[in-house]
Amino acid sequence: MPVNIPPAPPGGRTGRFSLDQLYLGDSLSLMAGLPDGAVDLVITDPPFAIDFRAARNNYHRTSSRVLRGYREVRPEDYPEFTRSWLAQAHRVLSPTGSLYVFSGWTRLKDVLQALDETGFTVINHLIWKYQFGVFTRKKYVTSHYHLLFAVRDPKKYTFNKVEHYPEDVWVVNREYWTGKKKTPTKLPRELVKKILRFSSSPGDIVLDPFIGSGTVAVAAKEMGRRYLGFEIVEEYFKLARERLDRTEWGSAEEGN
Repeated sequence: MPVNIPPAPPGGRTGRFSLDQLYLGDSLSLMAGLPDGAVDLVITDPPFAIDFRAARNNYHRTSSRVLRGYREVRPEDYPEFTRSWLAQAHRVLSPTGSLYVFSGWTRLKDVLQALDETGFTVINHLIWKYQFGVFTRKKYVTSHYHLLFAVRDPKKYTFNKVEHYPEDVWVVNREYWTGKKKTPTKLPRELVKKILRFSSSPGDIVLDPFIGSGTVAVAAKEMGRRYLGFEIVEEYFKLARERLDRTEWGSAEEGN
C-alpha cells in the first residue's frame, strides 16, 4: 500500500536527545532524560533473564561471527528491572501511544504483572511463530515468542487496520545473516515493519530502549518514522549504527 512518506527531516530534538540517533548507555538512566509524552510508539525486545549463552551453536551459527557482550538480568532482579523500565516507557509515551514488548514464556508473568502495575492496558497478547527452536529431548520445542501490545489509553490509541482480518498469531521466519557479524538475538525486519504499519504513522517517533542489532531503528528509518534507540553493549551499538548508515530514509513502501 503506497503511502506519502515525508522527506528526510532536518533533525529535531526531544529533551536532551537528538532524534534519529542511537545512544550508548544504560536504558533506565537514558529514558529518565526523555520528557513526558515524548514518543509515539515503543517496540523492544528486552533481556529475558534466562541462562543465555550468546555464542552457542543451537541455531547453526558460526560462533566467531556472534558479537560478545550480551548483558543478562539476574532472575531475582527481573521483576523490579521490568517494572522500572516499563514505568519509564509509560511516562514517555504520548497519551495515544502504544507499546510492543517481546517476552519468552519463562518470565511472561513478570512482564504481565509489571504492565498492570505501571498503568498499561494490554490490548492483545500476540504470538510470533518462527520456523525453528532449540532441540529438546524431554520437553516440547519452543518455537514462538510472546508479543504484548499495550497502550496508555484503551479508548484512544493509534491502530491502522491494514489487514481486513488481523489475527493474533504472526508467522514470520527468523532472518539468516549468512557470513555477517551479528548479535545473538535479533528481530526480523518484516516483523517490526508489521508493527509499524499497524501502530504508527509516517513522522511518528519510535523508541527502542534495548536496541541490540538495531532492527527497530532500521525499519523505522526505512518507513519514514523518527527513531531513538538505547544500547548498553558497545559492540551492538556500533553494529546498529553501521546498519543505519546503510539504510535510506523512506526506502520501503508502507505495504512492504
